Amino acid sequence: MTARLPRIVIAGMAIESSAYAAHRAGHDDFVVLRGDEVLTRYPFLAAGRPLGDAADWIGVFYARSIPGGRVRRDVYDDFRARIVSGLADAGEVDAVYLDVHGAMGVEGMDDAEGDLVEAVRAVVGAEPLIAAPMDLHGNVSERFARAVDLPTCFRLAPHEDADDTRERAARTLLEWVGRDERPARAWVRVPILLPGEKTSTRVEPARSLYARLDQVERMPGVTDASIWIGYAWADEPRCHATVIVSGADASTIVEQAETLAQTLWDARDDFSFVGPPGSLAEGVSAGLAHRAAGGARPYLVSDSGDNPGAGGSGDVTWTLHELLRDQRLTGADDDLTVAVASIFDASAVASLDGAEVGSSVEVEAGARVDDRVSGPVRIAGVLRGRYDDPVAGRVVVIGVGALRVIVTERRKAFHAADHFRAVGIDPLATDIVVTKIGYLEPTLYDIAAGWTLALTPGPVDQDLGRLGHRRIERPMFPFDAFDAAPDLSATVLR
Repeated sequence: MTARLPRIVIAGMAIESSAYAAHRAGHDDFVVLRGDEVLTRYPFLAAGRPLGDAADWIGVFYARSIPGGRVRRDVYDDFRARIVSGLADAGEVDAVYLDVHGAMGVEGMDDAEGDLVEAVRAVVGAEPLIAAPMDLHGNVSERFARAVDLPTCFRLAPHEDADDTRERAARTLLEWVGRDERPARAWVRVPILLPGEKTSTRVEPARSLYARLDQVERMPGVTDASIWIGYAWADEPRCHATVIVSGADASTIVEQAETLAQTLWDARDDFSFVGPPGSLAEGVSAGLAHRAAGGARPYLVSDSGDNPGAGGSGDVTWTLHELLRDQRLTGADDDLTVAVASIFDASAVASLDGAEVGSSVEVEAGARVDDRVSGPVRIAGVLRGRYDDPVAGRVVVIGVGALRVIVTERRKAFHAADHFRAVGIDPLATDIVVTKIGYLEPTLYDIAAGWTLALTPGPVDQDLGRLGHRRIERPMFPFDAFDAAPDLSATVLR
């Protein structure tokens, strides 16, 4: 007689939310998958693949947005209700695969993922296992950790292992489904809150710290070892670094969790920016000097304070104001090219509908959503191109001297070389590329002939002290001095 395959439902909701962004995520910000569409997100679950054939995978509902501000409460409540009703309709299940980010902020809530997993647990009951693959920039509360049997997170930043992590979570879940015992978790709160640009695994100490996780995971009695470095631009009590080691051997997972937590704490002063930091002006000057010295193209400048990939609103105009004031750029010779990505403003794009490519145009753009740092910017130049983009909608490129200013209809992070090529800008033929990003994502990292991580103001300001966190638990590194070593003892959750 053929054994019954375990029934595992998949659901989730994911966004990274800055508490300091004026943007509010609505329904239009999310890409939504329903039913069997959900399974297409996970190629390792396809029929004929070992994991896909090992269980009856049931897609319920999944919503994902690029990072931004907090989610409107009505949108969260709607998506939560769809997940809950979908789980109820699925009937009796053996496990839940809950795909979340870990740093979702919702208006009027402190721990959105904690609320979501408790709602999931309430409908499926106490017996089904819950696995949760997450971003290492999540903030993991004890509330969340108590409700999730098998949490895990990325081990690379940038997150080149995202698919591997989701596959690992599915494989681990299948290893535990049907066993008579449940995995225990050793959870440690570590009072550190640092931006991702200081904790990239491209450099030490994060590189070595995260490399240790695979060694711990291979120990007898251990299932998974994870470090959440946390999300620095939220302002909630759960904002801190977290270590969780899960498995069957309680003494081993406690020992390893506390060792990892202590190693992280001991390295706290060693974290530094992954790239050369500087002001915007210093970055532009470095790019011009690189060009003058005959350096290869392009030189990258990160407009880190409004990085949409980390929770920036995406229409902060401070950097563009500064660039348009720089006569080295606006009055430059024809050979210099400087791409600027980007500002989103649907009304500004629409106002140019009647303009011919090559004609002189003038438009006011940006700061429609987030005007706290600077107001709208006047762009007067030549319409260089008009494009359609599946994410950004309609796009115009306006030339002002050497500048090529990208204005989009909708929010988009220009974080890949092909994003620029799609709007007529070849980054390999561009002297300086200024884009709203923090650490460079892989394709930009690969082509960068030089780089400045510009410490610009905005909703994801790298200078955390300028933001004014009020609701995190204190003391917290690097905000406070510690008179004594923090308690890094593990709490065992079953």
